Amino acid sequence: MGCRAGRRTARSSYGRDRGGLAMQFGFLIAAGLSLGLLAGGMARAQSDDTLRRMTLRQDTAGWEAIGYLDLAGKGFCTGALVASDIVLTAAHCLMDSRTGKRVDPTAVKFMAGWRDGEAIATRQGRAAVIHARYAPDSGTMIERVRHDVALLHLAEPISVAQAAPLSPEGGVSPGDSVTVISYAKGRAKAPSMQRRCRVLERRSGVMAMSCDAYFGSSGAPVLSLRGGRVRVVGVMSMIAQTAQGRLSFGMDVERPLRELLAALRSGRGVFPETTAPAAKRVNLDGGARSSGAKFLRPE
Repeated sequence: MGCRAGRRTARSSYGRDRGGLAMQFGFLIAAGLSLGLLAGGMARAQSDDTLRRMTLRQDTAGWEAIGYLDLAGKGFCTGALVASDIVLTAAHCLMDSRTGKRVDPTAVKFMAGWRDGEAIATRQGRAAVIHARYAPDSGTMIERVRHDVALLHLAEPISVAQAAPLSPEGGVSPGDSVTVISYAKGRAKAPSMQRRCRVLERRSGVMAMSCDAYFGSSGAPVLSLRGGRVRVVGVMSMIAQTAQGRLSFGMDVERPLRELLAALRSGRGVFPETTAPAAKRVNLDGGARSSGAKFLRPE
């Protein structure tokens, strides 16, 4: 798939699993990344933590809302609960990169806290909604990343006692530290955490980050741990090879998430079309108040 950045053309591709189907993480190869996102001379943050595999049960305690999104056995992404029956992920995860058609949500499976063959809870999808302005084959890359967000409505809720949903927040700035927990190619059997990476630039609703991501990391929540409170500030969308090294990109999620929730409640853009609208009220603060939420001391 080709995409344009200004007057230059950059090539993007999708990783494939052993079956030859997309793992659904866009990889932009752009020598200079002529997107106007990076400030001159800004380099990868030197204080980033390395990825750490969350091997033990105690490693994933409090992070159960983050899970493995099985795309009908044809690939995978990362997703996160923002309500007991709603999973936040990237829009391109729910699009078939070969056909351009939407993936059947009922064939998608969310495995909360998936680790070495076991999940805290597993639920099938019931319906989904992709941001109305997401257009994978048109517009600039910035526009695609900004709207690369979707919700999967689960057939049955997951108890808050099992997995406390995460809550959204905006307001991150260049230089801020963020945390990413994701699955990816070569590390799909358990989540990996990068406790500290950096927002390098933020513009037009898109964040350029130093966070370590790879095929399968799409849809992973970008988290803020400010004040000991866990908040979702973005969703991982794309990685790019640049003069500054490999960078990752995501969107400010607070506004598009609320737009998606409104669409899900009204049934606007929800597929399959025969699906009834979701519950009229969704509590986006439940994850922060519930007993299962992760609270950390600032270092």
